[in-house]
Amino acid sequence: MTATLAKFIWLAFGLVWFLLRLQPGHRSRKTPVRFSARGAREYALLGASLTGLGIVPCVYLATHFPRFADYPIMPVMSYLGIAVYAGCLWLFHRTHRDLGPNWSVSLDLRERHTLVTTGVYAMVRHPMYSGFWLMALAQVLLLPNWIAGPAGLVGFGILFFGRVQREEEMMMTAFGDEYRDYMRRTCRVVPWIY
Repeated sequence: MTATLAKFIWLAFGLVWFLLRLQPGHRSRKTPVRFSARGAREYALLGASLTGLGIVPCVYLATHFPRFADYPIMPVMSYLGIAVYAGCLWLFHRTHRDLGPNWSVSLDLRERHTLVTTGVYAMVRHPMYSGFWLMALAQVLLLPNWIAGPAGLVGFGILFFGRVQREEEMMMTAFGDEYRDYMRRTCRVVPWIY
């Protein structure tokens, strides 16, 4: 495994992830939004995540900046990164399938929004966030650069910790005790742990 190959693998997985989201995004736009918590804060959080998971690593791939932060590639880490990213893509596929028309990029409740508690949602309340954490971890493992690699953990971490509590409050408002019961029997992103 070479650093160049690991970078191309990261890019290929990113393209597959993008393609996985096209159909659910198109499908969800057909269902009108009943409530949205979008605003400057939400767009800033999305921007932080996009910067860490997309912009910084793409700049690194295109320009090799910041070269000073490179470290020697460790093939075992790259192979682990491939496995982690494959798990991430599977989780995104399942999450989108389980959510159906309820899915949204932002904090939105759709008309006829339902509380999904089956499939991967039977294990954790936010499996899409679990997928993003896996994506960020795969980035660390595949990109041998002390800045571009961890940028995804930082960028997505800002979104996660800035949004997850607000999202759960929105769901409690929408679904009341049904969501509170769901919270009691599931963890946020890691089964049986958190």
